Amino acid sequence: MKVSNSITSKNYLEEILSLIVVVTAEILSSKICSIMLVDKTGKELEIKATQSLSEHYRTKPNLKIGSCISGDVIRSKKPIAIFDVREEKRYSFRGLAIKEKLTSMLCVPMVVKEQAIGLINVYTEKKHEFTKEEIDVLQMVANQAAVVVENTKLVEESIKAKEALETRKIIEKAKGLLMQIRSLNEDDAYKMILKKSMDSRKSMKEVSESILLMSEFKSEGVNLQ
Repeated sequence: MKVSNSITSKNYLEEILSLIVVVTAEILSSKICSIMLVDKTGKELEIKATQSLSEHYRTKPNLKIGSCISGDVIRSKKPIAIFDVREEKRYSFRGLAIKEKLTSMLCVPMVVKEQAIGLINVYTEKKHEFTKEEIDVLQMVANQAAVVVENTKLVEESIKAKEALETRKIIEKAKGLLMQIRSLNEDDAYKMILKKSMDSRKSMKEVSESILLMSEFKSEGVNLQ
């Protein structure tokens, strides 16, 4: 219930994922719970959230998706449970596991639109055989987390598209104004805005807004000197 509520009421990915790992660790009585997402290259997994206070765990390097356990989970899109990671040769951080007293691990994929975009790990301090119920619970959480990540990406893309459209409208308006008051053609007006942007180290949107503002002041008879 806590996880579902966070998904419907929060807008910030980091906050949502952080809440998910805290609640999941509590539900499954795990020492550590973490969420790792596939990076932009599609070749590595990076930690995005964990309730662990261990600096060693929180700052561990990205994990290459190769012939490792996490890679198998991503490729197969199926959960994998390891009874003792300290004795598992394919586990990438055995030294860290020993230092942090991590023993059993359950790793489940975060799948959306038939694509694994990340995974959720839970670790226990003592040896533990994960039950089907525990696996099902973690998979349910992973599915919810995957939806959160996907929805956040869609929102970000929508915002960027709106901002790009708004910027284009402002530049077009400023360009039209320059064409009118300076008797410039469209290409020269654009180059003028671009040059001013480069010279002033301001964005073309900022330059265009300044042009429009100056024109507005002049039309109202405001003396800027």
